[in-house]
Amino acid sequence: MKTNNYVVWFEDIGSKDGPIVGGKNASLGEMIRELKDEGIQVPDGFATTAQAYREFLAQNKLEPRIRQQIELFHKNKRTLDQVGARIRKMIAHGTFSDSLSDSIRTAYQELSKRYKTRHLSVAARSSATAEDLPEASFAGQQESFLNVTGPDQVLESCRRCFASLFTNRAISYREEKGFDHLDVALSVGIQKMVQADKGGAGVMFTLDTDTGFADVVVINAAWGLGETIVGGEVNPDDYLVFKPLLGNKAFTPILNKRKGTKEIKAVYTKTAGAKTKTVKTSRKERATFVLSDPEILTLARWGCIIEKHYGHAMDIEWAKDKSGAVFIVQARPETVQSRKKLGILKSYSLHERSKELVRGTAIGDAIATGKVRCLEHPGQGKQFRDHEILVTQMTDPDWGPIMERAAAVVTDLGGRTAHAAIVSRELGIPAVVGCGNATRTLRDGQEVTVSCAEGAEGIIYRGRLPFEERDIKLADAPQTRTRIMLNIASPGAAMRWHQLPCQGIGLARIEFVIGNIIQVHPMALVHPERVQDKDETRSIKQLTAGYKKGTDYFVEHLAYGIAQIAASQYPNPVIVRTSDFKTNEYAGLIGGKNFEPKESNPMLGFRGASRYYSGQYRKGFALECQAIRRVREEMGLENVIVMIPFCRTPEEADRVLEVMREEGLERGRKGLKVYVMIEIPSNVLLAAEFADRFDGFSIGSNDLTQLVLGVDRDSRELKDLFDEQHRAVKQAISQLIREAHRKSCPVGICGQAPSDHPAFAQFLVEAGIDSISLNPDSVLPVLQRVAQLESAQKRTRQSA
Repeated sequence: MKTNNYVVWFEDIGSKDGPIVGGKNASLGEMIRELKDEGIQVPDGFATTAQAYREFLAQNKLEPRIRQQIELFHKNKRTLDQVGARIRKMIAHGTFSDSLSDSIRTAYQELSKRYKTRHLSVAARSSATAEDLPEASFAGQQESFLNVTGPDQVLESCRRCFASLFTNRAISYREEKGFDHLDVALSVGIQKMVQADKGGAGVMFTLDTDTGFADVVVINAAWGLGETIVGGEVNPDDYLVFKPLLGNKAFTPILNKRKGTKEIKAVYTKTAGAKTKTVKTSRKERATFVLSDPEILTLARWGCIIEKHYGHAMDIEWAKDKSGAVFIVQARPETVQSRKKLGILKSYSLHERSKELVRGTAIGDAIATGKVRCLEHPGQGKQFRDHEILVTQMTDPDWGPIMERAAAVVTDLGGRTAHAAIVSRELGIPAVVGCGNATRTLRDGQEVTVSCAEGAEGIIYRGRLPFEERDIKLADAPQTRTRIMLNIASPGAAMRWHQLPCQGIGLARIEFVIGNIIQVHPMALVHPERVQDKDETRSIKQLTAGYKKGTDYFVEHLAYGIAQIAASQYPNPVIVRTSDFKTNEYAGLIGGKNFEPKESNPMLGFRGASRYYSGQYRKGFALECQAIRRVREEMGLENVIVMIPFCRTPEEADRVLEVMREEGLERGRKGLKVYVMIEIPSNVLLAAEFADRFDGFSIGSNDLTQLVLGVDRDSRELKDLFDEQHRAVKQAISQLIREAHRKSCPVGICGQAPSDHPAFAQFLVEAGIDSISLNPDSVLPVLQRVAQLESAQKRTRQSA
């Protein structure tokens, strides 16, 4: 490593030089030195050394004075505020030795020459020598300064960075972690500024920060400088990219794109004493994604290269200048999911729900209850009581001590990589960010329940609601002949349960995506002129804003929802059931009542397959087909299998398959498999004919029980007669399995009965069922039970 003891160039340092230049600066050097040939662009620069910092302390005789202040704090003779302010003031009044000053000035002039300018605009970034280690990391300990120009400003920024080693939050953190304050040194990275004020910036994680799912890259983006994202001041764009298919140029594996409101951006300013300011974004900027698809994919590929090089998940900052060139400006280890113990999942479930007050982006998957405490700034921390729900506009590192005492955090602003989100994950508490109106809606002392256990959106309910918290142990999960699969509706839940020892998803219900995310009846998007209610028309326009056609909105959001579910189990099969709302449920969607008939018995009415070829819904089904085709053929998730619900006759199956073929989903083409739900006695009686038309069967035990026994499954009066274990139902299932296997057609079941009734699970295994699809919390107990049953069967065969 080339150095003059005070300054070292990035290209001359690597990841092992953290003790000399801190983790952040060592990482920048490592990337410039080792990853440049991979196409990764990192702005050039240099770093001051730990020795430079220590000489600054010695030059100004600061070490004994700093230690004296810390001792006064330990003896409770001075507060943290008093001690921090005094130490920072001492450093701010310190002077540089001539040799140290000359070294920094000379390096800055050389950097300016490299970029062929007299006074280059640079960023001065703090990098503590104990920072960004997996066992010692916390968001935003030291400060950075942007748009620094000229040698005098560079020296002043270095002094301010040195002082930031003693912010209140940094002192408090080192006290908590047991670091001696004078054992930690501060290196300053002087790096060419990316002109992101004319472009955009953001944060990238090489895993899903909420679930730990390692096969995705999460990217947040906003206009202008990246400080608005890190500080949680904006609701940014959010992109999700699937790693395993990034290397295949035939596919665009972007699993989700969510447009943030991006109401402000940070830009440079020439105002005396200020280097940046925030301004309002234009209407066009708010309506436009910061990154194009090629830029998203480029960043994701760079993230994967950086992750592979370092050997663990990474937290990366990036910036894009006005020319569109993208640069990596920081990279450090991800420190939340990587520290979690593998083999144990926590499961949270609400026992009941009440009035919904606010919703936003869910951080984590926990649930908490408590009293609301609305604060405008961290200086109001004395008002906060332990285990209250912190509600505020946004957080920054100064909020750390308050957040450590909170049961949950709710913010108006911010996305999944905002400060509130990062720290909440580290603390293991639920947070709901980017709500928009939480501080206006929630009030002090109000008792609420904060739920992040219901998918990608977090919800704040009125009152303290009962909930359950369970530990699910994954160790020593047995292998079984019978395929154990998941029932999933929410894309967010799919990634949450990725660690479960499953072999795919046996039932992916798209009704959740349509009802909770899309919200609009598909035919109302095909024929918006037929929507008569003015409020519904207004809602549709708001939801579909930015799309050329409302139908594009439906296809894109459904495709993203299906893709996230499919990615969670890739390459295992994921069976996606096409929509199976009843007419009364379809009518409940926005605009739905204009397209749905009123039926006296929707359960046996216009549902499932009969809708798909009908003129009343044919174009709506076409949108579903387009979404599935996009997932399989454009994103590359060919593990998706289509399943048709409530198909009454073989002739009806032919009509549905023909419609699918016309929409580009032809059974057998590009490996497409099509399954059918077994819910009607005719499916059992004509199993051989259905097997000629479909690649697999999945038993819907609730509907099959209802129709075999003639019992309304929702009837309170007849609830004692509704029995999935009745011998008539079991006889139908046995007959189906025999006939299907005779035609080499696999059979699965996706009802709740195997979870609830051990005897029923035994019957299914003995009958030769090929797969059992379960709700996530039932997987491990049923897996153990099936393994025991299969083992007993094997012993019986061996002794016979």
